[in-house]
Amino acid sequence: MIKRIFTLVLSASAFLANAQAYKGKGDIKAQVAASIQSGGTGIHGSADFGLGQNFSIGFSTTYLLSADGEFSYKYDNLFFPTLEENEPDFYEKFDAKVRFNANLGSVIGLPASMDVYPGLNLGIHNFGTHIGFRYFFTDGFGVFTEAGIPITKFAGNTYGNENYHNQFVFNIGASFNL
Repeated sequence: MIKRIFTLVLSASAFLANAQAYKGKGDIKAQVAASIQSGGTGIHGSADFGLGQNFSIGFSTTYLLSADGEFSYKYDNLFFPTLEENEPDFYEKFDAKVRFNANLGSVIGLPASMDVYPGLNLGIHNFGTHIGFRYFFTDGFGVFTEAGIPITKFAGNTYGNENYHNQFVFNIGASFNL
């Protein structure tokens, strides 16, 4: 029984030892995730392309599947107010960004199956920053989590539906080596 457990542990460690979270130049990663922010949840997709030993560029896109609308008052002919919900439009639910990552897993001494990557992004709503973490179970499949905030918003001070993609956002999902 002990021999069988020992063999299983060795097999699992050999299986996981081949997983690499970031390989350097030529590395390609794709991510699919749930995106969570105040008032909305959606789907997030991103891809990163390794340009050097510790940096990559890429793009990301998010679409909110569930988004709360903002409320405003509408006045009738007699000036009686009624509360009206303004549903967010496509532009308010959609975001696309280009991004730059500094892949620091090897720099800070993490195992090859893990990577930490802070970065900057430029999107249709803002210029911002993000930090992420990837863990690969196999050479092709892993999990990741990412958090981002805007540094500057293109719409100035935002309120209501304009806050989507202009606030703290959290993504969690699967990562793939291509």
